[in-house]
Amino acid sequence: MAFADEFVVGMGDSLRRSLRILVIGTALAILPAVAVTAAEDSPFRRLQLRTQQRTQAPAQQANPGSDQSALTEDQTPEETALTNLPDEGSNLAQTLEPGEEPVPLQSTPPPTSAMPGVLSPTGIPQSERPTDQGFETPPDYLSPAPNPLLLPTQPAQVEILGTQPISLATAIDLAFRNSEDLQIAFLQLERSREGLRAEQALLYPTADLGVGLRATNETVLGLGPDDTNIQLDGGVRADYDLGISGERSARIRAAEEQVRLSELEVERIREELRLSTINEYYAVQQAIEQIRINQTFLDEAERNLRDTQLREEVGVGTRFDVLRADVQVANARQSLTQSISDREIAQRQLARRLNVPPNINLTTLAVEIAGTWPLSLEESIVLAFQNRAELEQFLVERDFNEAQRQVSLSATRPNLGLFARFNGLSLLTSPNLPNSADTGFSVGAELNWRLFDGGAARARAAQNELDIQTDEFEFENVRNRIRLEVEEAYYTLQANQANISTATLAVQQSAEALDLANLRFQAGVGTQLDVLVATRELTEAQGNLVRAVLDYNRALARLERAVSNLATAQR
Repeated sequence: MAFADEFVVGMGDSLRRSLRILVIGTALAILPAVAVTAAEDSPFRRLQLRTQQRTQAPAQQANPGSDQSALTEDQTPEETALTNLPDEGSNLAQTLEPGEEPVPLQSTPPPTSAMPGVLSPTGIPQSERPTDQGFETPPDYLSPAPNPLLLPTQPAQVEILGTQPISLATAIDLAFRNSEDLQIAFLQLERSREGLRAEQALLYPTADLGVGLRATNETVLGLGPDDTNIQLDGGVRADYDLGISGERSARIRAAEEQVRLSELEVERIREELRLSTINEYYAVQQAIEQIRINQTFLDEAERNLRDTQLREEVGVGTRFDVLRADVQVANARQSLTQSISDREIAQRQLARRLNVPPNINLTTLAVEIAGTWPLSLEESIVLAFQNRAELEQFLVERDFNEAQRQVSLSATRPNLGLFARFNGLSLLTSPNLPNSADTGFSVGAELNWRLFDGGAARARAAQNELDIQTDEFEFENVRNRIRLEVEEAYYTLQANQANISTATLAVQQSAEALDLANLRFQAGVGTQLDVLVATRELTEAQGNLVRAVLDYNRALARLERAVSNLATAQR
């Protein structure tokens, strides 16, 4: 093109226009083939090839190892820049979680038969990362320091030494093992059990031992020397409350309900911890995928800038096009920088949630659909009402307050107890009397009855009755909230299932549209605006696909949390 411009210098305008038309026509015939050849190695061409490979799932399932080796060569620096820490995906046969099977990265999930309330996953483009593998037992270096009071004092103690990739199952296992909140809940449960044992001790009699030693000196004027007496007395007393007032049984029942409350609180914290871990794991996945998308967008923007500069040099482009391409590159670079920052923050949040040592960072494995939901909406709601620990907590708390009411009323009821007492008395030394000892034994019953306490017992009982009514209204409130949680998660799950199919098609179409826009622009029949718009649309489509998959996974996790206790059975 430059040679043609030099050749036509000095010619007339008509001849110059004729030659320029001839050159552009030749370019129209040559550039498409050149552009197609150059596009064979572009990220979007690789995306098309990977999309075509996904449609050939049987062939890939027959030879899963070939896909994995090819993906290893195409991995980005962000995905392969790991440290010397053992890689969770380094040994496929030895590091699978119990019940897991190695799955080819490009395989398409099998279709699920259409049934009411059954959601089937749709195949999505996977990022170039290892398949979902995990530790059977997480290594010790992912456990926190044994001393919880340890406080780092040197910068080297908090410096990030490496990044460990983990699977979602391993992340949940680490959260259950390392979480301070869960450990506190277990300590509270043990404390409640000790309180129950303390109340159950009222079922047994008590025994008390008392010993006293006393010395006295008596002086009788004019009758002789002083008289000194040393007296030793002691006794053993046993008491047993027959419990006719109802206080003992009520206190034991209240302690039992307190233990049950603590057990339900442990279950609730476990479920909340599982949901929080899953959400933060998906947040890291989304940040990593956003880096990949923004990096692809930046690469395309830089390629477009180079093409625009070349067209300006040969005289078929304008400075305005170059400036717009520069702005696009700058915007893409800023988006990439922000996404890297978001990933680092998400990784530290996940590390904090799992309570790993401060010098270890965590990353995730490939984005994939987490599973399907086998129940209808109505079945999910009923199952949530049956399983949620929060509902049972209010029922147990209601029984606890009823037991406390009986304890309050027992203060004005008669209380009957049995006792047995053995006493002994001995005079050890006396100048005028010989040593002597006396013993005695007594058995009896005692009846205590507070006839008037100013209405304090009834007032406390009335407080407990109000607590019972409060528990009933809170039960109703939580029941309605649980139903809403199930409905929101279920509808979100269905919506994102449809969005996955739509976004997958949009990615393929926008990639083809970008290829055509580049060819048209290079041939001179398109505008740079077409390329910019197509690039932006491809980036948006890829982001929509990642969001649809991760939102689907989050909705599934919320649905499992709303129903509770189902995740273990399904997995």
